Amino acid sequence: MEHLTVRGLALPAQFVSLLAQGRWRHPGSATIAGVIPWFEDPLVFLGSTAEMERESRSMDMFADDPSYAFFREVRGSALDTPVELPWLDVEQAVLIAVNRMPGDDVALALDYRTDPLDPRVVGSDFWTNPRLCNWRVVAPAFSVFAANLGL
Repeated sequence: MEHLTVRGLALPAQFVSLLAQGRWRHPGSATIAGVIPWFEDPLVFLGSTAEMERESRSMDMFADDPSYAFFREVRGSALDTPVELPWLDVEQAVLIAVNRMPGDDVALALDYRTDPLDPRVVGSDFWTNPRLCNWRVVAPAFSVFAANLGL
């Protein structure tokens, strides 16, 4: 199986397989609501590594500009202590789904801080506290997320 990378991070083998088979696609709003009940905005599942690279670049802007601190995205290499949730380490993350509506600025990401082969899936939560993003666990591993979605 081909190894695909985004931002220098290897995508999980199961994810690569889903992409190759054309099976990495939005499973429907009811399924998403069942798996991530707190996530309110509609999403687009990114169907290629090029889209993931492009969308993930936004994390660099948010991490590098202090005026965007409410997104809680930082570069772990710039800190003396490990980055933990509710913060996202942009050097250890890849966006896999993003807002369908322009300006919503919500996303789901692979978070490689837990496992480089089967990273957890996290989502941006702006609904619990609308003034501050909290990155929350959606699934402890991508394989669990894919199974929960019926993929």
